[in-house]
Amino acid sequence: MRLQVTIKDQVIDYELIRQEIKNPRFEFREHRLRLIVPHTFKEHEELIHRHRRWIYKRYSRIQELKILSQGLELMTCRSAEDFKELVCSFTCSIGKELGVAPVRTRFRIMKTKWGSCSSKGNLNFNSYMRYLPDRMIEYIVFHEMVHLIELNHGPRFWAHVKARFPDYEGYEKKLSGYWSLIREQCYDNSL
Repeated sequence: MRLQVTIKDQVIDYELIRQEIKNPRFEFREHRLRLIVPHTFKEHEELIHRHRRWIYKRYSRIQELKILSQGLELMTCRSAEDFKELVCSFTCSIGKELGVAPVRTRFRIMKTKWGSCSSKGNLNFNSYMRYLPDRMIEYIVFHEMVHLIELNHGPRFWAHVKARFPDYEGYEKKLSGYWSLIREQCYDNSL
């Protein structure tokens, strides 16, 4: 059943779904709010009211990401092998520039981040990066390579990033927009 709720300045559509479950739950799927409740559950409006802050915050973030993703396009023609070669090329050239080298570089599907760097010097890159433009991939690789110098996101880390990418905040925002597009267009597709 499709319903609506007004929270602050937002009119939010949601779907009420009754299932054989014990406890009600909220989820956002494809940018839509779903409230899943047991068949006999009657207080769904009270539940919406009780969680209105969380719903509003989550819904507002989704709207913000939609705006950030406008005008962005995914690189759907790049093969997985071409992507890996590109990342390895950036890793090599950035490594020479920074005077560091990763112990190992791996690729895997990640649901919450573009990349990571372990304290042992291993780099992991999200396979979904393959859909990003070259410059965004370069930024992510540089970001992770700087972690080989500074493991945290402290002032010295950002000073390194800013030296090469003065508008790093713009890159971070664009990456959020790209992530929204990837979730929308590619998330369940095989790589």
